[in-house]
Amino acid sequence: MSKVTRIEEVQAARELEGSDIEPRRFKVFTDKNLDKIEHLSRLDDQTVFEMKVVSSVLPFRVNEYMINDVIDWGNVPADPLYQLTFPQRDMLPPEMYEEMAALHREGADKKAIKEKARELRERLNPHPAGQKEMNLPTDDDGEVIDGLQHKYNETVLFFPSNGQTCHSYCTFCFRWAQFVGDQEFKIAADDAARMQSYLLSNKQVSDLLMTGGDPMIMKTRKLREYLEPLTGESFSHIQTIRIGTKALSFWPYRFVTDKDADDVLDLFRELVAAGKHVAVMAHYNHWQELQTDVAREAIRRVRDTGAEIRCQGPLLRNINDDPEVWTRMWNEQVSLGMIPYYMFVERDTGAKAYFEVPLVRAWEIYQQAMQKVSGLGRTARGPSMSAGPGKVEIQGVSEVKGEKVIVLRFIQGRNPNWVNRPFFAKYDPEATWLDQLEPAFGEKEFFFEAEYRQMCEDARTFLEGKKLV
Repeated sequence: MSKVTRIEEVQAARELEGSDIEPRRFKVFTDKNLDKIEHLSRLDDQTVFEMKVVSSVLPFRVNEYMINDVIDWGNVPADPLYQLTFPQRDMLPPEMYEEMAALHREGADKKAIKEKARELRERLNPHPAGQKEMNLPTDDDGEVIDGLQHKYNETVLFFPSNGQTCHSYCTFCFRWAQFVGDQEFKIAADDAARMQSYLLSNKQVSDLLMTGGDPMIMKTRKLREYLEPLTGESFSHIQTIRIGTKALSFWPYRFVTDKDADDVLDLFRELVAAGKHVAVMAHYNHWQELQTDVAREAIRRVRDTGAEIRCQGPLLRNINDDPEVWTRMWNEQVSLGMIPYYMFVERDTGAKAYFEVPLVRAWEIYQQAMQKVSGLGRTARGPSMSAGPGKVEIQGVSEVKGEKVIVLRFIQGRNPNWVNRPFFAKYDPEATWLDQLEPAFGEKEFFFEAEYRQMCEDARTFLEGKKLV
């Protein structure tokens, strides 16, 4: 039997394995029809009322697959995927909760609730680390290109307007402001030509990261408009195309039985054949998301295109703040052929008080989880903060010259010269973010702070010149 024939037989067998997965209609629930979710009848009236209050402020969206196939309703409210998708009272600060709850109790109209929601959202730091104000690229005429960010030298982020939602929303999402229906909060663009023109003008860029929202929410024909031209010779400097998505866990049917599932896999194959490294940046928060047959079939089908799946997710209290959860998740990811990539620190926005874990404890969880995975699982970096100056990794706790310190380094920095330079903070077991740490050894500030302040000032001056602030 020839080698080609044997490969074809294996592929046919694999396709047959996934053929018993029936197509499924995508059905979604939001705050508008929360009362239609049958499983909520198991909960008391007060809990459902609290959901309505919180979902008036923070975006809520969950699909029927998550409700019926992934959440363990016998373990609610402790179930991690329930916590991941359904709003809880303590996700709002107490005073904010009471302000909104009062309106609901008195039967306020939609306009009053919407106005109060906007006021509360402004107080929840909707754009952490200057994610809307910083990193704004311009075209050849000096005009800002909406929907692009260029934070690091080699990588451009693109926020396609067609991908400004998700199959379900994560309750912790640091980009929650994208989903509340207010144009002022959004970062998005629908102009593929402007994005492509910017890439052509910046040959130092090797990586395009499509993010959102979730780019995999859009139809393949639209995805092709953005990505297919990058197979041309003029884009040879674009070596890697990354697609940030939660679809592999929230709606794996996108890659299995949706009408254009085969089309999107063909697009991945075409990009790979053109010499591009296609990296599906999959967001996983718990091993429970990997257990359904369709989730595993989606993983297999994506990997068969030649694309890689790199797995990342934040460390979250009430969901995965347990080293055993991360050990099992990383081990299962490796067994399925995926690459553990990042453990993030929950960002300082939205429902952060509900999910945040002190940095020292985050490192302990990471370190304990790493002890129980093989070398292939130790590709996961972290815990990492995606802060204003860059991605800062907590490397551990140590004692230097008699002082207990937290050891940190930049994985990515606004100035590439900052990368991999270790620096030290005073030991603080309660700190949950970079701006809560103080320099060790009596230093007045960290080595990068003066330069970063100037960068922020330059960005503000630029925005004022463009009349964008």
